[in-house]
Amino acid sequence: MSKHPAPHPPAVLGCDTVVAQAAAAAAGVTLFGKNSDRPPGEPQAPILIERALHGAGATVRCQYVEVPQVRETARVLGSRPTWLWGFEMGLNEHGVAIGNETIFAHEAPADVGLIGMDLVRLGLERADSAERALEVVIELIETHGQGGSGYRDMRWPYNNSFLIADPRQAWILEAAGRQWATRRCAAVDSISNQVSIGTDWQRLGGTTVAQARAGGRPAGEPFDFALAYRDTETVPRVLSEGRLRQSRGLLSAGRGRHTLDTLRALLRDHDASGPRFVAGATPDQEQFYTLCMHEGPSRTAMSLLAELEAQPAGPRAAWLAFGRPCASVYFPLVLDGALPDTLTRAGEEGPPGEEGLWWVFERLAAAVERSTDCAQAIEAAFGALEQRLATDFAALRTELASAPPAERERRATAAAGHVAGQIDAAARSLLATCARIAGD
Repeated sequence: MSKHPAPHPPAVLGCDTVVAQAAAAAAGVTLFGKNSDRPPGEPQAPILIERALHGAGATVRCQYVEVPQVRETARVLGSRPTWLWGFEMGLNEHGVAIGNETIFAHEAPADVGLIGMDLVRLGLERADSAERALEVVIELIETHGQGGSGYRDMRWPYNNSFLIADPRQAWILEAAGRQWATRRCAAVDSISNQVSIGTDWQRLGGTTVAQARAGGRPAGEPFDFALAYRDTETVPRVLSEGRLRQSRGLLSAGRGRHTLDTLRALLRDHDASGPRFVAGATPDQEQFYTLCMHEGPSRTAMSLLAELEAQPAGPRAAWLAFGRPCASVYFPLVLDGALPDTLTRAGEEGPPGEEGLWWVFERLAAAVERSTDCAQAIEAAFGALEQRLATDFAALRTELASAPPAERERRATAAAGHVAGQIDAAARSLLATCARIAGD
């Protein structure tokens, strides 16, 4: 049994991915969401990848390895740490959404291989359904293995789980090295930073049971994937078990009534304290590791929500929020047109007043952590802005649905620029408000 090359806690990443399938949603449309937690000071930005055709024999360079390219890749909207090729999460033109999580397992990933973010992007680019994306990711893991550091500033390869959804179905895939298990999602479901598939798996890798036996791990009947592969020594249970229980509890409580608003509230959740961050918990307590993560070696860096419509009323879209969602605003982007520099260059730090938008939201998150008055001001201002953005977005989709392709691209590009301008102005104004509240 091999171990990871660095100890807890410096290299612990969080993340939570959730789904409320059509039967559990108020409008009968599947809802997908993820909070991407990354090391402090590591920016993310949205990126829109065009649909493309590729020649015979083409390859694609991922973060550390080159793999054969497919004939056609889909249009994809994703979010990625700015130093990475792959995505933390995303949505493609076919309505497939994927998010991944770090998991800790008794099969070490390789020093070089595909990282989880590579696999998210490759799955989105190559699949027109959740089931096809599942097959794509499994094949890539079996062929190329998981490996390579998922960190910008240190060497730490890690294993991954994935929640893959489309309008009609959703799957969880958990992989330890090249060993894996899958199960279909329940009507409401979620994953966090732990192996969670037990005896409820639908499929196993061809050598998964034999590899567990070879490692001297439990491999009885029925085979329990989590019992055989989950590592609770490298990272303690407290990191993920509270968050997983909380996300599943909130999802179950709202079953049949879920909307984008209920998922926004879930991704902004701070357990017993509700929608606002409250300091005081310590790393040995579950309350320290909340769905909207503020402290420790991993902070929420970007959040994404999407409605996965079977028959979309216009271009598909996702809602993104920079930084901690409780100190941020969800804004819509459609999978058409182009994104403005304000968004694609959001991770460029720059001097105060000229910093990229992601850094503005980092400063707002810090203000929320210092001041309840500032948190209230941000909540009120961004709540009103989210409502305006939702109203404008509904009108935009109606316009785009009937527009010819060239005009649709033009209007979508203009709308993305307008949205970016609104959130940029609102965020910078709130920074000034928080400075006045603090007496700076």
